Amino acid sequence: MADELNKTIDVAARDPSWYGIDDRELESRRRWTTTARTQVGDVKKSVVARKENGNSTSAMRRELMKLPISHQSDRSYQYGAEDNDDFIASESDRQMLLIKQQDEELDELSASVERIGGVGLTIHEELLAQEKIIDDLGFEIDSTTNRLDFVQKKVAMVMKKASAKGQIMMILFLLVLFIILFILVFLT
Repeated sequence: MADELNKTIDVAARDPSWYGIDDRELESRRRWTTTARTQVGDVKKSVVARKENGNSTSAMRRELMKLPISHQSDRSYQYGAEDNDDFIASESDRQMLLIKQQDEELDELSASVERIGGVGLTIHEELLAQEKIIDDLGFEIDSTTNRLDFVQKKVAMVMKKASAKGQIMMILFLLVLFIILFILVFLT
């Protein structure tokens, strides 16, 4: 475990600005890992010694609760605890800053979603209006088509009833009418 902590500290030492720490913080973390390694070694020694002496489990637990034994270990433990508290406080501050940034980004995202929702509703209303216009146009086209079919049938009936002689007379009448209208419009 201590080796993993040392590796982590070494990674952080390569680019301390990325992790938001300085050289003093790196050194305090190194001291803490060294102290932790010493304390774990003391605990292991104590456990092995108690096993060899054959003491009961409860006596072993009481002995472990008394660690660290030496005055030097007490100071190291005290410094380690202070460093640990500083680290926890800085991490807590960093987490609060990240949460604040995420809240701001979520607020911006929420505003964007509301705008997009408004645009979507506007598009929906416009589509409904255009659908109504298209339906009306379709109805008008159907009505006009029916009237045109009726007129075409009537013209076909008139053409059938009119003989060839009647058709020639009608053409001559229309031609004379055209010439008269032409003269009136352009020569007067």
